[in-house]
Amino acid sequence: MSSVAAHTVAARPVLDRKPSPGTILLFLLLLLIGVGYTGYSLVSDVNRAMPHGLALLSFFLLGVALLIALSFEFVNGFHDTANAVATVILQVGSGAGFAMVFALLIAAILWNLGTWYLGLPASSSHTLIGSIIGVGVANALMHGRDGTSGVDWGQATKIGYSLLLSPLVGFVGAALLFLVLKALVKNQDLYREPKGAAAPPWWIRGILILTCGGVSFAHGSNDGQKGMGLIMLILIGTVPIAYALNRAMPAEQMVPFIAMAQTTKQSLNEYTHGATVADPRGTLSTFIRTREWNDDVLPAMAALTGSIADQVRASGTFAKVPAENVTNVRNDMYLTSEAIRVFDKNPHSKALGAEARGNLNAFKKQIDAATKFIPPWVKVAVAIALGLGTMVGWKRIVVTIGERIGKTHLTYAQGASAEVVAMSTIAAADMFGLPVSTTHVLSSGVAGTMAANRSGLQWATVRNLVMAWVLTLPAAIVLAGVLYWVFRHVF
Repeated sequence: MSSVAAHTVAARPVLDRKPSPGTILLFLLLLLIGVGYTGYSLVSDVNRAMPHGLALLSFFLLGVALLIALSFEFVNGFHDTANAVATVILQVGSGAGFAMVFALLIAAILWNLGTWYLGLPASSSHTLIGSIIGVGVANALMHGRDGTSGVDWGQATKIGYSLLLSPLVGFVGAALLFLVLKALVKNQDLYREPKGAAAPPWWIRGILILTCGGVSFAHGSNDGQKGMGLIMLILIGTVPIAYALNRAMPAEQMVPFIAMAQTTKQSLNEYTHGATVADPRGTLSTFIRTREWNDDVLPAMAALTGSIADQVRASGTFAKVPAENVTNVRNDMYLTSEAIRVFDKNPHSKALGAEARGNLNAFKKQIDAATKFIPPWVKVAVAIALGLGTMVGWKRIVVTIGERIGKTHLTYAQGASAEVVAMSTIAAADMFGLPVSTTHVLSSGVAGTMAANRSGLQWATVRNLVMAWVLTLPAAIVLAGVLYWVFRHVF
């Protein structure tokens, strides 16, 4: 072995250090508590809402779907990367619902596993969004509609911009931060490569723990939402009685909910002079899908708002809504909420007075609180899956980011700069409800620090990263669309 090669091996940081027995015991204890809490909560929710339990087939499909969803988060954790694309295509609890869930999850898992195996930091956000678009397009084509009608392309475009710009932000931001750090902090320990098993100075270790923790927290807050949204979609589709409506909302909140619904209906009726439509649900579904305004939209919103108020008043609380009505009530709420969101961006919304628009938005918030909720056990389950995936499959991606992007090993200052920018970018995206790729932001940030330090880039690795970034979306669209077509013939 040459002296250069020997030096490289000796200088390489140790990545296989084993945890102590105490750490392993504590981890297993926390894992057991989390899994036990998750299972107990799921069974309790179902038994409380459905005294006679689930049919065996439905229970089996629920278990399989949840397992696949958590597997997605597990594989997502391999990449350690970061229900934003709205598809107006399915009815919950139907065969199409199961086909959609299995198609988009399996497509995302297959692509994530393939890129992980090759050591490429691909974006799980890209993958999942591509899968959702693929299912939406395939469903529209299978029903004889234009393929573009199955996806909210306005939302998809907005998300596409965030996924496109985030790597540029990572590259430029990390490069600038590294240059500022180099100009202000002269301690050369920050700019040296890690040396084998030697621990960094305590103050550098503190900086790295802070920045790594920040990236992990921001990453979980962004990527965890995808897993939670998928699990809620599965729960609503398979056990709507338990999860379609927020059964935990107290009875005292029903009075203001009904009052706001009635006030909103009166505001709309004053504007439309009490006009009615024959099919309010169909009218709003078409408006949400096409964004094309017609004079029946507001009367349809008034009709559904009044229907929601009447159904909730008859039951007293969401928990007491009859089982046969739960799905209809939730669908009415979803249609109304989405119609208000789309209407608020339409020029015709300016014709309503400020008070009427305020009533609409206030009622939308109440509807969303009743339908867009996440039980605590779902958050725990996703956190466990994401954490386990990161723990098991981290090494391939870490080696790529730390050793194969630049021609020299990543230094402490470069790593901290890339992580601070990644943490800030993801946190900002969370504020605007946009999914970004932690992988791409962090990888491009590392590349930016290498360029700023004139360390040189390994262009073969950079080319592979760019190829994975470019191909992920179309590959996921095609794969999910094909799988959805297959599963629609199974369910």
